[in-house]
Amino acid sequence: MYFHVREKGQGLVEYALIFVLVVLIVVVLLPLFAPWVNAAYNNVINNI
Repeated sequence: MYFHVREKGQGLVEYALIFVLVVLIVVVLLPLFAPWVNAAYNNVINNI
């Protein structure tokens, strides 16, 4: 594949988009799994 010099910054933009996508997924999934994580944490603490 041939790459032009002007496409050099394209990789940074792609990494930024992937980072934003991961952050959005975490923000959406964290509230959904929070009760389960909290229950598991409390179970571990109570059994110590």
